[in-house]
Amino acid sequence: MPLALHLGTADLTRCRFAISPLCQTHEALRMLRRPARHGYHRGWLRRMRRAVAGLDLAELWLFIPPVGGYTPDFLGPPPQEPYPTIEDELARMHATDPVLAHAEMTRSLACTPELAESPQGRAALYDPAATVRRLADLTERAWHALLAPDWPRHRAVLEADIAHRSRRAADGGLDALLTGLHPAVDWAGQTLTLRRYADVADVQRPDGRGMLLMPSVFVWPDVVSGFARPWQPSLIYPARGMGHLHTTPAPRPPEALSRLVGHQRAAVLAGLAVPASTTDLACRHGLAPSTVSAHLSVLREAGLLESRRQGYYVLYGRTALGDALADGRFTPGAG
Repeated sequence: MPLALHLGTADLTRCRFAISPLCQTHEALRMLRRPARHGYHRGWLRRMRRAVAGLDLAELWLFIPPVGGYTPDFLGPPPQEPYPTIEDELARMHATDPVLAHAEMTRSLACTPELAESPQGRAALYDPAATVRRLADLTERAWHALLAPDWPRHRAVLEADIAHRSRRAADGGLDALLTGLHPAVDWAGQTLTLRRYADVADVQRPDGRGMLLMPSVFVWPDVVSGFARPWQPSLIYPARGMGHLHTTPAPRPPEALSRLVGHQRAAVLAGLAVPASTTDLACRHGLAPSTVSAHLSVLREAGLLESRRQGYYVLYGRTALGDALADGRFTPGAG
């Protein structure tokens, strides 16, 4: 049955975006537990097979049911700021109130009755503060093994999604933003309706507190809404461009674009469906880094690309005009 969330005026003025490395880590773990969700990430899973084999995640699996069920919210709570660091989020997880942790773990274990009565389940509930510490330590190890090596690219995809949707909101208002989140999300009459969703038992209603929107690389094909009190009502949806994150073949650029800027430069632009570094693009296109750098400079000066630093990397992504040209939605010389 669909889930309908009514957003009043106060909620609409408090809608915001956030990127959470902690939430991304637990979405990745949930995906490992739910094979039907592998889809776009088979290449990533092949690369991560050895890392996963080296992790003993048994205690985390207690609280991440393989099919349906509830995962404790304190494992990946909605962030309080737009771009928290993993260190800050892990510190917040370590500080979880043991009473809250006990309640959420009890609810999660109840989804699989044999777990609630198992020695592992009873041990986890016996000392919730110690269990939280162990789960936080396991999560930190999972972060370093599964996400940290690729985090600059993952974060670039999430930031590009937020930038794209912010442009939609600037051009068409909140209606344009909320109607394009996901095919299973409808927006009409100030009501956000999720026609297909996951993990929504006892979903919080915004009630004037606004809605937190979080793009995710790993949530596909689901949309996740919920978080019981005291957490911020949130909607986690698949990030735009996540399907290209772990694929290496570069798309063929439109012929008109190749004639306009040259084949190599057009290929570099077309290959930036997901933001990438000079080194990534050089490997993908079989070009020298200096050649790619020269092409990127020209494309950026033409207003087709923008760049931003992520740690040790500079990542390049397409602007709205760059998207239009690469997707063939703008014919050079037309008009």
